[in-house]
Amino acid sequence: MELRKIESSENLLTLAVFGDFNAQASKEAQLCIDDVLTDDDHPQIEIDLEHVDFMDTSGIGAIVYLYKRLVESDRIMSIKNVHGQPQKMMELLRIGQAIPLTTQTAELEH
Repeated sequence: MELRKIESSENLLTLAVFGDFNAQASKEAQLCIDDVLTDDDHPQIEIDLEHVDFMDTSGIGAIVYLYKRLVESDRIMSIKNVHGQPQKMMELLRIGQAIPLTTQTAELEH
């Protein structure tokens, strides 16, 4: 798994995830997540899951952890390009009720 920080604008930082977001990947992502929480001041964070075909509960946990910490500091987070198995997992866990998310299908329709 690879996690890239992309400054989309001065207000928006995109975290693009590449590869499976599983237990091992969640440990690797923790360093980047901690960096975003402590050393970044973008008011909006967006997680791009376009290149993620598999996610387990550890991946969901890392996303929820980041979301909760961002909310505590009055920052906004969203998830985009969710598809396939990660989308089914997020729907099952009702992640979209707390964190705004868009699916690849919704992105294509616009």
